[in-house]
Amino acid sequence: MCRLTNDAFLRKLELQRNPMTKMDDAQRQDFTAQVAEWIEAFDDVVAEGRELGTELLEALRQRAHEAGVATPAGVSTPYKNTIDKDDEVPYPGDRAMERRVESLIRWNAMAMVHGQNKKDAGIGGHISTYSSLATLLEVGFNHFFHAKYGEQPGDFIYFQGHASPGVYARAYLEDRLTDDHLKNFRHELRDTPGLSSYPHPWLMPDFWRFPTVSMGIGPLNAIYQARFMKYLENRGLIEKTDRKVWAFVGDGETDEVDTLGAISLGAREKLDNLIFVINCNLQRLDGPVRGNKRIIDELEGMFRGAKWNVIKVIWGSDWDELFAKDKSGLLLKRMEECVDGDYQTFKAKDGAYLREHFFGKYPELLELVKDKTDEQLGMLHRGGHDPAKIYNAYKQAIEFKGGPTVILAKTVKGYGLGSAQARNATHSEKKLADDGLAAFVKRFDIPIPEQAAKDGVPYRPSQDAPEIQYMQQRRKELGGYMPSRKVPAIDFKAPGIEFFKEWLGGSGGRSVSTTLGFVSVLRALLKDTTVGKLIVPIVPDEGRTFGLESVIRQVGIYAPEGQKYSPHDADMLLFYREDKDGQILEEGITEAGSMASFTAAGTAYSNYGIPTIPFYMYYSMFGFQRIGDMAWAFADSRGKGFLMGGTAGRTTMLGEGLQHQDGHSLVLSSTIPTCVTYDPAYAYELAVVLQNGIKRMYEDMEDVFYYVTMYNEDYAMPAMPEGCAEGILKGLYKFKAAEGEAVAQLFGSGPILNEVVKAQEILATKYGVPTTVWSVPSYTEVRRDALAIERWNRLHPAEPARKSYLETVLEGANGPIIAASDYMKVIPDGLSSWLPGRLVTLGTDGFGRSDNREHLRSHFEVNAASIVGATLSKLARDGKFDGGKAQEALSELGVNIEAGDPARA
Repeated sequence: MCRLTNDAFLRKLELQRNPMTKMDDAQRQDFTAQVAEWIEAFDDVVAEGRELGTELLEALRQRAHEAGVATPAGVSTPYKNTIDKDDEVPYPGDRAMERRVESLIRWNAMAMVHGQNKKDAGIGGHISTYSSLATLLEVGFNHFFHAKYGEQPGDFIYFQGHASPGVYARAYLEDRLTDDHLKNFRHELRDTPGLSSYPHPWLMPDFWRFPTVSMGIGPLNAIYQARFMKYLENRGLIEKTDRKVWAFVGDGETDEVDTLGAISLGAREKLDNLIFVINCNLQRLDGPVRGNKRIIDELEGMFRGAKWNVIKVIWGSDWDELFAKDKSGLLLKRMEECVDGDYQTFKAKDGAYLREHFFGKYPELLELVKDKTDEQLGMLHRGGHDPAKIYNAYKQAIEFKGGPTVILAKTVKGYGLGSAQARNATHSEKKLADDGLAAFVKRFDIPIPEQAAKDGVPYRPSQDAPEIQYMQQRRKELGGYMPSRKVPAIDFKAPGIEFFKEWLGGSGGRSVSTTLGFVSVLRALLKDTTVGKLIVPIVPDEGRTFGLESVIRQVGIYAPEGQKYSPHDADMLLFYREDKDGQILEEGITEAGSMASFTAAGTAYSNYGIPTIPFYMYYSMFGFQRIGDMAWAFADSRGKGFLMGGTAGRTTMLGEGLQHQDGHSLVLSSTIPTCVTYDPAYAYELAVVLQNGIKRMYEDMEDVFYYVTMYNEDYAMPAMPEGCAEGILKGLYKFKAAEGEAVAQLFGSGPILNEVVKAQEILATKYGVPTTVWSVPSYTEVRRDALAIERWNRLHPAEPARKSYLETVLEGANGPIIAASDYMKVIPDGLSSWLPGRLVTLGTDGFGRSDNREHLRSHFEVNAASIVGATLSKLARDGKFDGGKAQEALSELGVNIEAGDPARA
């Protein structure tokens, strides 16, 4: 880029001067002369080194602050490339060969989507995103994306989800995917292998690493992945290398709160292993991202404000000549007058339009381009389509130390797609017209017959073709193919059940909560010489709520700079300890950030070959309903670990009220196929679940994760009854048998199991009704087993019917079933198909209230009195108990039969 002459700069300064500054002409002339001297002196300093110019500006800014002089915020810079033409290094690759490879990838990506929609109308797919992103990815694939560093893991790439056809097209040229794969894009249920619509590790476990297409999840996970990488390095679990985390992000995606909400973490923790590449094609699904402004300016301000290294790649090399010829600064001035809506129109129209409406505003600019044809003007490139500009940006990004980098690359959505280019509807383009296909083939020189072009037939040269040899060699030098996901063999032995014997024997009459029971298990696991170093405790600023003070003292909170201060409680045993190799990830008040850390830790077994075991502890209310999309993506990632929902239960979480009291997280967790859910009542149930979870996930390598509730109610923990471990894991077991033959069965889970036990006693002693109590640690697991058996029976009508676990364990258990929990009634109701006419559910449907447990349980009708009343009422309806006496019993028990329905209260 050209540097303005002193006179030109002063003229620009004159145009921008503050009208509030009071000066007469003589004073103005004298001041202008002084400014000229300052600029000349500054230029002399810069001539000796740009870093000296930066240092001088910092010194002047500091002096201005000391003198009380306001200085501009300086979060945005002129609308041009950050890297000056004079500072660029030569491009190291074979430009012609790389253009050839890129052209073939462009064709195959477009042909895949076009051809599939021609055969199967409406099957979908996206062309335009990859069209804008292709060069940004290809420069990376050819020169920057390392598949490995020696024997260590390589770079991680979070791809823009809608660009997946381009990633498939490259893998096709690499001979990793076949013609059948491309022909079955978005056909995953056919006889031949298909390709998933977007990056989905669950569907393509050997290919994709990171699900990204749910907007905002990719960038957020990338930030915390980079931090977790540093965490593993600082704890000595992996070697330090030059590996990077690259996140390719759409400019429209930055409207998602998740995308930008955690960018301060990058600078705060000096994540120089993190690079964002924001594809600024100026368009989202419906129209311009910022039609009346410039998204690049906005993003530059945000990232500079967050202290990221910002590199703008706005204009291609063919603009360099024009900048060099323009000595007045008028070209840049015109660029800064235009908004993104203008720039979109310029690319949707032709060169003649650009000449008239962009250059034509000023005669000097028309003179600047008088020797260029309209076609040449129409072909002026944006920076994100210029390999040389991109290469230099990437090079500076990987060499930058001390913080993350964002590259703001200006591109054209639908680049090269003829009439679809830069138009509002281009995101939804699935097919091109015949003339559009012909133009595409001609522009990118694809050697296929006309009919094959119309049909969208993929094209792949032989593996010994020069362009294929070139791309294969580039990947070989960079360590292998990407994306690729491989799970290394992991030698892991889970602690046996004997490790947990302390929690199987009960509390000896001492009242404790299941939360404190878990914390004591966690402390023991952290001390274990085998698995201790692999445990990753994660907490969003609620450690003290969960009683983690002793754990903080034991292993410390991770802080990459250590603890640079002396905590006020340093003289206490359980002081607040931060350490560079601390083990706890204390995330602050961010459930989304905590879930991103959980995701990084829960997939480390495949990404790093390190089977870290994350325990994410949080208020259960602020779990799935707040980060449900991320939990779904975690399952897609084949993540492992424990989500520990603390302060669980709508009536057990006393005092806090409507926003805090959770009565539905078990409903939400049940929707995720790989989430194994438990609602333990006692410490022994918790211990059995944790031991089994570690074994299933890390020894047996099952692709599941666990959601386990924890409560803050203190009560005596009984010892584990003989032979109930299998029932705990299957989700249902007999806890306390009736004295005599039971006429009803009582189901309970979590702390409400204690209310059920009380109800059993009242029913027996006061009403002569013997009942059996069952603990139900997991309605979800019981239901899933029953559904699986039901499906098998439906598909094998000629075979003897199988019985579900529910049917087997309840064999001989007669009478109605009254199920009470601290969660919504829909949880037990999930078993009603297999218990026709028998099931009565009591639960906590409705909004919470601020009160104590006694009143909350009475309000939601899950206390012992309500359980007794429901049992007698159902027996009366079944003709097994006198109806009048049942009505009297409700009055005796203090059940208010005129109270409003708590589900609507």
